[in-house]
Amino acid sequence: MEGFTAAQACQLTSCTPHQLRYWDKVGLVKPSVQTTDGRPGRRRVYSFRDLVGLRVVKSLLDNGLSIQRVRRAWDYLRRTGNMDDHLAEVKLVTDGQSIFAVAHDDAELLDALRQGQLAFFVKIDEIALSVEDDVSKFELDRASFRQMLKVVEGDVLAEGDSEATG
Repeated sequence: MEGFTAAQACQLTSCTPHQLRYWDKVGLVKPSVQTTDGRPGRRRVYSFRDLVGLRVVKSLLDNGLSIQRVRRAWDYLRRTGNMDDHLAEVKLVTDGQSIFAVAHDDAELLDALRQGQLAFFVKIDEIALSVEDDVSKFELDRASFRQMLKVVEGDVLAEGDSEATG
């Protein structure tokens, strides 16, 4: 049989057997290869993707998030198909209160607890480049303005000289 037994899953994910049983019972992370279906003596068998899911859930819980928040975020990720991509660099970020899914191109930050609502996301390096461009334009405008002032000042002085001599 392909897959990992519950004992192997515990070793590979640092989850306890109790966590695996509870998360299976409440539907948080169910073994996808074989479940117990409530029958005694039947083994849970987890896939590699299940192991990744177990580690992610454990990590979020270990970092202080409640099981309810983790469940809501996990359900959102599964519903939207992001779990199919989780091996392809989906990033989860938490502030201790919410869980955010970062798009592959780092262009969007979605609040996984609010059904994928777009969250405020600032890329500081892009803002810095924008400010740098604006400063460069300002410097060019200032240099042009100073040059124009010198020309006008020269014209005014020349007019004053011609009126004084004329």
